[in-house]
Amino acid sequence: MKEFSVRTKKKQDMVDITGQVTDLVKHSGVSDGVCLVYVPHATAAVVINENADPNVCQDILDALARLVPEGGWRHDRIDDNAAAHIKATILGPSEAVPVRGGRLRLGTWQSLMLVELDGPRDRTVIVDVR
Repeated sequence: MKEFSVRTKKKQDMVDITGQVTDLVKHSGVSDGVCLVYVPHATAAVVINENADPNVCQDILDALARLVPEGGWRHDRIDDNAAAHIKATILGPSEAVPVRGGRLRLGTWQSLMLVELDGPRDRTVIVDVR
């Protein structure tokens, strides 16, 4: 198991982590298996989606904002980030990607993305390849 850090720059953002994960898969020595990508944070998530067009990421963040608006949640009385917790729960903290021939089996337009929902922060990404 390996890990790396990502410093996010915005309150809500999607950061492409495909390159870092690809390097860890390459150096793992695993030819065929599964790569688990996980973030140990309650207000961040990992998703797989397109990153070739930056509008896709912004559309996803906009849709989440409409689905779970800021304010009015009970948890906001503690640290004013309840919407981030709810969005992270919907998206989930991990993704599993098949590995074949020592490479991630992502589709042509797919990227692994860290979704920041309460930044900017330093985030840890844990990668396990088996």
